[in-house]
Amino acid sequence: MQLSDKYPFLTNYFTLALTSKNRAMPQSILFYGNDLDSQYILAKEVARLLNCKKDKSDDCDCLDCKWINSNSHPAVMTISRLDNKPEDDDSKTVISIKQSQLIKDKLMSSSDYHRVFIFCDRDEEGNVQGLNPLNFQAETANSLLKIIEEPQAGVTFIFLTRYIEDVLPTIISRSQCFFVPSYENNNYDYSIIEGIFTDYYNFERKDVFDVSQRLQDLSKDFSQEQILSAIQNYIYAILKSNPQMTSLIKHIEIVENAKRQSLLGIRSVNIFDDLCLKLIK
Repeated sequence: MQLSDKYPFLTNYFTLALTSKNRAMPQSILFYGNDLDSQYILAKEVARLLNCKKDKSDDCDCLDCKWINSNSHPAVMTISRLDNKPEDDDSKTVISIKQSQLIKDKLMSSSDYHRVFIFCDRDEEGNVQGLNPLNFQAETANSLLKIIEEPQAGVTFIFLTRYIEDVLPTIISRSQCFFVPSYENNNYDYSIIEGIFTDYYNFERKDVFDVSQRLQDLSKDFSQEQILSAIQNYIYAILKSNPQMTSLIKHIEIVENAKRQSLLGIRSVNIFDDLCLKLIK
């Protein structure tokens, strides 16, 4: 399956951002969710779209695309506790201050390419892992804030994490955040909320608490997790059919936050009221 088929709303978002005069391409991006491999592939796809010299198609064979697909592009760097360490850097468990300085040094010289720095973690077998407070500590993150807040033209930073709260808030505030769903072992059914939440984005503000009450009534037969997952699945389905509705990407993030509230034991009335207030404008 091609990436544009698996994540049409995300790939379409970045393609439009590169070709539309009305949408700016974010220079700091944060991907989060359980599927770190897909996040890394998406990060490479963003790098490819930024550097492609031809038509930016999935099967483009230009030199830049070939380099990026083979992880050998001179301007696309993975920054992890194991990748791209300076020679005098003996740290093994963290992204270090020396790596931060390496990035700053590289940015002091000009480049004919669009430079992309992908921040993540890796395990000893090389598998992609997410950033967290242990491997991406505040001291290193803070040392990058200036170049992230005021990035040079032709530079993009991408951060990969499982949970958005695992990244320093100052990084989050300077980044555009995208939830990357996992397609493993999911059937993406949303039948239980049909009739309640269908076309929710066209609802009026006065409908908020009525919809919230109907979701609470539904929780007599289904768990909060099932209801929230069904809402998320419905949004995925809308985005797949209408990838131009990129505003709904933010809604997936809102539902994901509601799931976290559910795990913390927050009352369903508060979760559903807050969710509907945020989704129904």
